[in-house]
Amino acid sequence: MLDIKELKYDERGLIPAIVQDVRTRRVLMLAWMNEESLRVSMEKELTCFWSRSRQELWLKGETSGNYQHIVSIATDCDRDTLLILAEPDGPACHLGTESCFEYPLWESESRGDFTLQGLMDLLAGRRAERPEGSYTTYLFDKGLDKILKKVGEESTEVIIAAKAQDKKETIYEIADLAYHVMVLMTEAGISLEEVRQELASRHVIDHKVKQEKMT
Repeated sequence: MLDIKELKYDERGLIPAIVQDVRTRRVLMLAWMNEESLRVSMEKELTCFWSRSRQELWLKGETSGNYQHIVSIATDCDRDTLLILAEPDGPACHLGTESCFEYPLWESESRGDFTLQGLMDLLAGRRAERPEGSYTTYLFDKGLDKILKKVGEESTEVIIAAKAQDKKETIYEIADLAYHVMVLMTEAGISLEEVRQELASRHVIDHKVKQEKMT
């Protein structure tokens, strides 16, 4: 671990800090820290910045309740920028948006930015709007029984491909299964975050079980 004395602050004693959501890896905000605010951040495990306009320490969420619980802090190779992974309690931006970076300037037409959450948002839109000609609309129109049938069928396809040790086909079928499971999640009102939390809780339990066995 580096000592914070090794960081390179600017002439004002400040260093930029990029905050990223540890779950989604989305960049939430950029703010400034000095040595004191960095120490407070590490002690409280909450982001604390230096307000350049007010010239005082600023504990993120102290007035809004939108705290950012720090998971880790890293610096770059030049030691002049911080990257903070955090679990946010709410929107990062003072305007009420999840991230301060909500205003696109340019986007490549050939390189899409695919995310699971983006797919979930798309599925939610299909369920609400039901555009004609969409396979997803067809599934929602047919209802839960049809969706469950497809999940069962795709599970079988995964098993067959994996048993045949066909990696390419297994990947293809896992993608099909994941899609249909996400359709089921949308129909049932289950979010990716709820599944993530369940997996996280199992990881902790599994870790404890392993420790007990070792002792």
